[in-house]
Amino acid sequence: MKLNFCILKQVLVIAVMITAAASSLAWSINSSAAKLKPTRTVVYKTAGDRELHLYIFDPAGFKKSDRRSCFLSIHGGGWTGLSPLRQYPFAEYFTKLGMVSVCVEYRLVKKGSKSTVYDCVRDARSAVRYVRKHAAELGIDPNRIVVNGGSAGGHLAASTALFDGVNETGDDTGVSCKPDALVLYSPVIDTSKEGYGNKKCGKGWRTISPLHQVKPGMPPTIIFHGTKDPTCPYKGAKAFNEAMQKAGNKCELVSEQNAGHSYMYGKKSYFDKVLEKTKEFLVANKLL
Repeated sequence: MKLNFCILKQVLVIAVMITAAASSLAWSINSSAAKLKPTRTVVYKTAGDRELHLYIFDPAGFKKSDRRSCFLSIHGGGWTGLSPLRQYPFAEYFTKLGMVSVCVEYRLVKKGSKSTVYDCVRDARSAVRYVRKHAAELGIDPNRIVVNGGSAGGHLAASTALFDGVNETGDDTGVSCKPDALVLYSPVIDTSKEGYGNKKCGKGWRTISPLHQVKPGMPPTIIFHGTKDPTCPYKGAKAFNEAMQKAGNKCELVSEQNAGHSYMYGKKSYFDKVLEKTKEFLVANKLL
């Protein structure tokens, strides 16, 4: 009887492990995102004849008179593809924790389009300015805006705190686009030839390379990066972290050993681990 119980226990443990593995394999960021819908949508900017939107997720019990902290997300895709939908699962997670989550639409650098990476930067900075300027009507605390992004979206997130000379004509630059914290997921952090996007950024790449524009007074920053990232080399993230700390900024690099590019988007266990660590970072900085 005792032997049978031990065998049964082992069978149950194995069954649980198989179920968990199957669940992880079935999960994808895209399928998760497709099930989610924003609470409201607003136009934050018109570029030419195109309206650019913010997709907003309100937490349970939300009232417009609230002053919630904000989790503003910018999608990746090499500045050329994907959409705000990519960040919906991140938005959902932090909305459940009581934040107002915002996913940003921006111009993409595509064939036949006149848009450049500089336009992507301008849009990201415009989006933060809009949220801060309209914080009261959005139910957001203008002093608790967290900007995050993955891959090229991580580059654009960093741009809101760094590239002061790159602004949209007509933007109210009296409204700061500097966030109160930065969360960077496998970011494009170095646009030199040793990093990513050098040709896309053009001759002026250095002016929009986060690694080459680090300065004192940056917001608290956390970076998640795989040590085997073939797209955005890990050494760039490490160099950025060191430069940030040397400049007197608060910065933490969370390294995932042997993980590749945007690893948190491809595996549920990584996704959960990264978001839990992000939550800890926000709590520590009194933003959640």
